[in-house]
Amino acid sequence: MNRILFVCLGNICRSPMAEGILRHKAEKYGLKLKIDSVGTGSWHAGENPDKRATKTAKDRGIDISKLIARQITEDDFENFDMIYVADAEVYDGVVDLALNREHKLKVDYIMNLVHPDLNMPVPDPYFGGIDGFEKVFDMLDKACETIILKVKNTQ
Repeated sequence: MNRILFVCLGNICRSPMAEGILRHKAEKYGLKLKIDSVGTGSWHAGENPDKRATKTAKDRGIDISKLIARQITEDDFENFDMIYVADAEVYDGVVDLALNREHKLKVDYIMNLVHPDLNMPVPDPYFGGIDGFEKVFDMLDKACETIILKVKNTQ
């Protein structure tokens, strides 16, 4: 599990925060991971993360300001070991793109790392205030810490 992809709807809130958090933790522990994030939709492709996501991450010592949104592709299933999704809508969109059973088995809800088998969503903070971004950051931070613990035990 050294190639990890995070997916949300537009790749400007949840998934870039998860990418930034995991990159920060991997660097902190000296772990070699391939980490990226994407959206199921293309409407924000080429954009930087939402300013509220960037501020929330920056306030926690993580710079995600230079990340660029992109849409998931079929190639991502070959290029990543695990594909973590934010919620049911994203899960359905990703699984629909999968070409085979092996690809589908790579897809899981990110919060299943913290609350196994509950398929708990990470709420989309886009239409709310900064407090929603902070809550989402905390959720993703816990999930990313679980990833780090798993990777440390295998490297």
